[in-house]
Amino acid sequence: MQHIEFLHIDHFEQNYHRTPPSAGLAHFIDFFWETRFDHLWKQYPRGFSDAQFPNIGYTYIINLGTPFVMQVDHKKFHMKTDGFLPRYNAIECFHKPGNHLFGIKFRISPVIFEKKVNFSEYRDYIFPLSYLLDQVIIDKVKKAKKFEDRTSILSKHFLSLLAKYEGSLQPVSIVSQVLDRAFQQNDFSISVEEEAARNRISTRTLQRYFETCTGISSKKALQVMRIRKAVAHLANSPKDFDHSLYGYYDHSHFFKHLRQFLQKNTLKNLQPHLKLLEGLHKE
Repeated sequence: MQHIEFLHIDHFEQNYHRTPPSAGLAHFIDFFWETRFDHLWKQYPRGFSDAQFPNIGYTYIINLGTPFVMQVDHKKFHMKTDGFLPRYNAIECFHKPGNHLFGIKFRISPVIFEKKVNFSEYRDYIFPLSYLLDQVIIDKVKKAKKFEDRTSILSKHFLSLLAKYEGSLQPVSIVSQVLDRAFQQNDFSISVEEEAARNRISTRTLQRYFETCTGISSKKALQVMRIRKAVAHLANSPKDFDHSLYGYYDHSHFFKHLRQFLQKNTLKNLQPHLKLLEGLHKE
Protein backbone atom coordinates (compact mmCIF):
# COMPACT_ATOMS: atom_id res chain seq x y z
CA MET A 1 0.00 0.00 0.00
CA GLN A 2 1.24 3.45 -0.93
CA HIS A 3 -0.15 6.46 0.96
CA ILE A 4 0.17 9.74 -0.90
CA GLU A 5 0.22 13.17 0.68
CA PHE A 6 -2.91 15.23 -0.14
CA LEU A 7 -4.72 12.10 -1.39
CA HIS A 8 -4.74 9.92 1.73
CA ILE A 9 -5.44 12.76 4.15
CA ASP A 10 -6.83 10.59 6.95
CA HIS A 11 -3.72 8.39 7.05
CA PHE A 12 -1.35 11.31 7.55
CA GLU A 13 -3.64 13.03 10.06
CA GLN A 14 -4.43 9.98 12.16
CA ASN A 15 -1.19 7.98 12.08
CA TYR A 16 1.29 10.82 12.54
CA HIS A 17 1.00 12.60 15.87
CA ARG A 18 1.95 16.27 15.43
CA THR A 19 2.27 19.21 17.77
CA PRO A 20 3.39 22.81 17.11
CA PRO A 21 6.45 24.29 18.87
CA SER A 22 6.47 26.88 21.64
CA ALA A 23 6.28 30.53 20.58
CA GLY A 24 10.05 30.96 20.97
CA LEU A 25 10.69 28.36 18.26
CA ALA A 26 7.86 29.26 15.88
CA HIS A 27 10.21 30.93 13.37
CA PHE A 28 12.22 27.73 13.11
CA ILE A 29 9.99 24.71 13.64
CA ASP A 30 6.70 23.88 11.90
CA PHE A 31 5.93 20.92 14.17
CA PHE A 32 7.25 17.93 16.08
CA TRP A 33 5.90 14.57 14.89
CA GLU A 34 5.93 10.87 15.71
CA THR A 35 4.59 7.82 13.89
CA ARG A 36 1.82 5.78 15.52
CA PHE A 37 1.72 2.66 13.39
CA ASP A 38 1.24 -0.23 15.85
CA HIS A 39 -2.40 -0.72 14.91
CA LEU A 40 -1.56 -0.83 11.18
CA TRP A 41 0.70 -3.90 11.06
CA LYS A 42 -2.17 -6.40 11.15
CA GLN A 43 -3.65 -4.64 8.11
CA TYR A 44 -0.27 -4.29 6.36
CA PRO A 45 1.89 -7.22 7.55
CA ARG A 46 4.37 -6.65 4.72
CA GLY A 47 4.50 -2.92 5.33
CA PHE A 48 3.49 0.17 3.37
CA SER A 49 5.01 3.40 2.07
CA ASP A 50 4.23 7.07 2.67
CA ALA A 51 4.98 9.44 -0.21
CA GLN A 52 5.26 13.20 0.25
CA PHE A 53 5.83 16.00 -2.22
CA PRO A 54 8.53 18.73 -2.13
CA ASN A 55 8.42 21.17 0.76
CA ILE A 56 10.63 23.89 2.20
CA GLY A 57 12.94 23.36 5.15
CA TYR A 58 14.34 20.21 6.71
CA THR A 59 13.31 17.19 8.71
CA TYR A 60 15.30 15.66 11.55
CA ILE A 61 14.43 11.95 11.93
CA ILE A 62 15.27 10.00 15.09
CA ASN A 63 14.84 6.25 14.70
CA LEU A 64 13.10 4.74 17.74
CA GLY A 65 12.56 1.33 16.14
CA THR A 66 13.83 -1.00 13.41
CA PRO A 67 15.67 0.04 10.18
CA PHE A 68 13.66 1.73 7.46
CA VAL A 69 14.14 2.79 3.83
CA MET A 70 13.92 6.43 2.74
CA GLN A 71 13.75 7.36 -0.94
CA VAL A 72 14.83 10.90 -1.84
CA ASP A 73 13.74 11.67 -5.39
CA HIS A 74 14.93 8.45 -7.10
CA LYS A 75 17.63 7.40 -4.61
CA LYS A 76 16.94 4.88 -1.85
CA PHE A 77 18.77 4.91 1.48
CA HIS A 78 18.69 2.06 4.01
CA MET A 79 18.55 3.76 7.38
CA LYS A 80 19.55 1.98 10.59
CA THR A 81 20.05 5.15 12.57
CA ASP A 82 18.99 8.82 12.53
CA GLY A 83 18.85 11.22 9.59
CA PHE A 84 18.77 14.83 8.45
CA LEU A 85 16.62 15.28 5.35
CA PRO A 86 16.38 18.38 3.11
CA ARG A 87 12.73 18.63 2.03
CA TYR A 88 12.85 20.26 -1.38
CA ASN A 89 12.72 16.85 -3.11
CA ALA A 90 9.85 14.37 -3.25
CA ILE A 91 10.35 11.66 -0.63
CA GLU A 92 8.92 8.22 0.09
CA CYS A 93 9.46 6.27 3.30
CA PHE A 94 9.02 2.48 3.21
CA HIS A 95 7.76 1.22 6.56
CA LYS A 96 7.94 -2.33 7.94
CA PRO A 97 6.63 -3.78 11.24
CA GLY A 98 8.77 -2.50 14.09
CA ASN A 99 9.39 0.93 12.52
CA HIS A 100 8.91 3.87 14.89
CA LEU A 101 10.09 7.36 13.95
CA PHE A 102 10.19 10.67 15.78
CA GLY A 103 11.00 13.89 13.97
CA ILE A 104 11.08 17.65 13.71
CA LYS A 105 9.88 19.50 10.62
CA PHE A 106 12.03 22.61 10.46
CA ARG A 107 11.51 25.68 8.39
CA ILE A 108 14.99 26.88 9.40
CA SER A 109 17.27 24.94 11.72
CA PRO A 110 18.77 26.88 14.68
CA VAL A 111 21.94 24.84 14.21
CA ILE A 112 23.12 27.44 11.66
CA PHE A 113 24.26 29.62 14.56
CA GLU A 114 26.26 26.93 16.33
CA LYS A 115 27.87 25.17 13.39
CA LYS A 116 27.78 27.89 10.70
CA VAL A 117 26.14 25.46 8.31
CA ASN A 118 25.23 26.60 4.79
CA PHE A 119 22.25 24.41 4.01
CA SER A 120 22.55 25.03 0.26
CA GLU A 121 25.48 22.58 0.38
CA TYR A 122 23.16 19.73 1.45
CA ARG A 123 21.19 18.34 -1.48
CA ASP A 124 19.61 15.13 -2.76
CA TYR A 125 20.54 12.89 0.17
CA ILE A 126 19.58 11.94 3.70
CA PHE A 127 22.54 12.69 5.95
CA PRO A 128 23.49 11.33 9.40
CA LEU A 129 21.78 13.46 12.03
CA SER A 130 24.93 13.43 14.17
CA TYR A 131 26.36 15.98 11.69
CA LEU A 132 23.98 18.56 13.14
CA LEU A 133 22.72 17.35 16.53
CA ASP A 134 24.93 16.24 19.40
CA GLN A 135 24.72 12.49 19.99
CA VAL A 136 24.13 13.09 23.70
CA ILE A 137 20.88 14.92 22.85
CA ILE A 138 19.84 12.20 20.40
CA ASP A 139 20.42 9.53 23.05
CA LYS A 140 18.33 11.46 25.59
CA VAL A 141 15.46 11.63 23.10
CA LYS A 142 15.68 7.89 22.44
CA LYS A 143 15.60 7.07 26.15
CA ALA A 144 12.56 9.30 26.79
CA LYS A 145 9.37 7.28 27.27
CA LYS A 146 6.79 9.71 25.89
CA PHE A 147 6.32 11.99 22.91
CA GLU A 148 5.89 14.98 25.22
CA ASP A 149 9.20 14.20 26.93
CA ARG A 150 11.00 14.05 23.59
CA THR A 151 9.60 17.39 22.46
CA SER A 152 10.51 18.94 25.82
CA ILE A 153 14.15 17.77 25.61
CA LEU A 154 14.59 19.17 22.11
CA SER A 155 12.68 22.39 22.79
CA LYS A 156 14.91 23.20 25.75
CA HIS A 157 18.00 22.42 23.69
CA PHE A 158 17.04 24.70 20.79
CA LEU A 159 15.79 27.52 23.03
CA SER A 160 19.13 27.53 24.87
CA LEU A 161 20.89 27.65 21.52
CA LEU A 162 18.84 30.66 20.43
CA ALA A 163 19.51 32.47 23.71
CA LYS A 164 23.23 31.92 23.25
CA TYR A 165 23.24 33.38 19.73
CA GLU A 166 20.49 35.99 20.12
CA GLY A 167 22.56 38.65 18.35
CA SER A 168 22.80 36.55 15.17
CA LEU A 169 19.09 36.31 14.43
CA GLN A 170 18.80 38.95 11.67
CA PRO A 171 19.07 36.61 8.64
CA VAL A 172 16.56 34.15 10.12
CA SER A 173 14.18 36.93 11.14
CA ILE A 174 14.18 38.48 7.67
CA VAL A 175 13.69 35.17 5.85
CA SER A 176 10.92 34.13 8.25
CA GLN A 177 9.10 37.43 7.81
CA VAL A 178 9.16 37.10 4.02
CA LEU A 179 7.85 33.52 4.16
CA ASP A 180 5.16 34.36 6.74
CA ARG A 181 3.85 37.35 4.81
CA ALA A 182 3.73 35.42 1.54
CA PHE A 183 1.81 32.56 3.15
CA GLN A 184 -0.66 34.70 5.09
CA GLN A 185 -1.41 37.05 2.18
CA ASN A 186 -1.24 34.45 -0.62
CA ASP A 187 1.34 36.70 -2.26
CA PHE A 188 3.98 34.40 -3.74
CA SER A 189 5.36 36.93 -6.23
CA ILE A 190 7.03 39.10 -3.62
CA SER A 191 9.77 41.30 -5.08
CA VAL A 192 13.17 40.33 -3.72
CA GLU A 193 14.43 43.82 -4.55
CA GLU A 194 11.63 45.44 -2.53
CA GLU A 195 12.17 43.06 0.40
CA ALA A 196 15.88 43.76 0.38
CA ALA A 197 15.26 47.52 0.34
CA ARG A 198 12.71 47.19 3.15
CA ASN A 199 15.37 45.50 5.30
CA ARG A 200 18.19 47.80 4.17
CA ILE A 201 20.28 45.04 2.68
CA SER A 202 21.30 44.22 -0.90
CA THR A 203 19.35 41.81 -3.09
CA ARG A 204 22.43 39.61 -3.19
CA THR A 205 22.57 39.52 0.61
CA LEU A 206 18.89 38.55 0.86
CA GLN A 207 19.38 35.72 -1.62
CA ARG A 208 22.37 34.53 0.41
CA TYR A 209 20.22 34.60 3.54
CA PHE A 210 17.63 32.39 1.83
CA GLU A 211 20.17 29.87 0.57
CA THR A 212 21.96 29.72 3.92
CA CYS A 213 18.77 29.39 5.95
CA THR A 214 16.57 27.27 3.66
CA GLY A 215 19.00 25.69 1.17
CA ILE A 216 17.12 27.06 -1.85
CA SER A 217 16.50 30.41 -3.54
CA SER A 218 13.74 32.77 -2.46
CA LYS A 219 11.84 32.15 -5.72
CA LYS A 220 11.90 28.37 -5.33
CA ALA A 221 10.90 28.54 -1.66
CA LEU A 222 7.92 30.79 -2.43
CA GLN A 223 6.75 28.67 -5.37
CA VAL A 224 6.88 25.47 -3.31
CA MET A 225 4.84 27.17 -0.58
CA ARG A 226 2.39 28.42 -3.19
CA ILE A 227 1.61 25.08 -4.85
CA ARG A 228 1.48 23.23 -1.51
CA LYS A 229 -1.08 25.68 -0.13
CA ALA A 230 -3.13 25.52 -3.33
CA VAL A 231 -3.10 21.70 -3.42
CA ALA A 232 -4.03 21.47 0.27
CA HIS A 233 -7.02 23.76 -0.40
CA LEU A 234 -8.04 21.72 -3.45
CA ALA A 235 -7.76 18.42 -1.57
CA ASN A 236 -9.62 19.60 1.53
CA SER A 237 -12.26 21.89 0.03
CA PRO A 238 -12.53 21.44 -3.75
CA LYS A 239 -15.92 23.18 -4.04
CA ASP A 240 -14.56 26.59 -3.08
CA PHE A 241 -11.13 26.24 -4.68
CA ASP A 242 -10.19 28.90 -7.21
CA HIS A 243 -6.75 29.07 -8.83
CA SER A 244 -6.85 32.88 -8.83
CA LEU A 245 -6.67 32.88 -5.01
CA TYR A 246 -3.04 31.81 -5.37
CA GLY A 247 -2.08 34.16 -8.18
CA TYR A 248 -2.43 31.76 -11.12
CA TYR A 249 -3.50 33.47 -14.35
CA ASP A 250 -5.86 30.70 -15.46
CA HIS A 251 -6.56 26.98 -15.06
CA SER A 252 -3.80 25.90 -17.48
CA HIS A 253 -1.21 27.97 -15.58
CA PHE A 254 -2.22 26.27 -12.31
CA PHE A 255 -2.41 22.80 -13.82
CA LYS A 256 1.04 23.10 -15.39
CA HIS A 257 2.53 23.95 -11.99
CA LEU A 258 0.47 21.17 -10.39
CA ARG A 259 1.80 18.53 -12.78
CA GLN A 260 5.39 19.64 -12.17
CA PHE A 261 4.84 19.47 -8.42
CA LEU A 262 3.11 16.08 -8.42
CA GLN A 263 5.46 14.46 -10.92
CA LYS A 264 6.87 11.29 -9.38
CA ASN A 265 7.10 8.08 -11.40
CA THR A 266 6.63 5.79 -8.41
CA LEU A 267 3.23 7.23 -7.46
CA LYS A 268 1.02 4.40 -8.69
CA ASN A 269 -2.25 6.02 -7.57
CA LEU A 270 -1.59 9.48 -8.95
CA GLN A 271 -2.69 9.31 -12.59
CA PRO A 272 -6.44 8.92 -11.89
CA HIS A 273 -6.17 11.80 -9.44
CA LEU A 274 -4.48 14.02 -12.02
CA LYS A 275 -7.23 13.29 -14.56
CA LEU A 276 -9.81 14.31 -11.97
CA LEU A 277 -7.96 17.52 -11.17
CA GLU A 278 -7.64 18.38 -14.85
CA GLY A 279 -11.39 18.85 -15.11
CA LEU A 280 -11.82 20.97 -11.98
CA HIS A 281 -12.77 24.62 -12.53
CA LYS A 282 -11.62 24.48 -16.12
CA GLU A 283 -12.27 27.69 -17.98
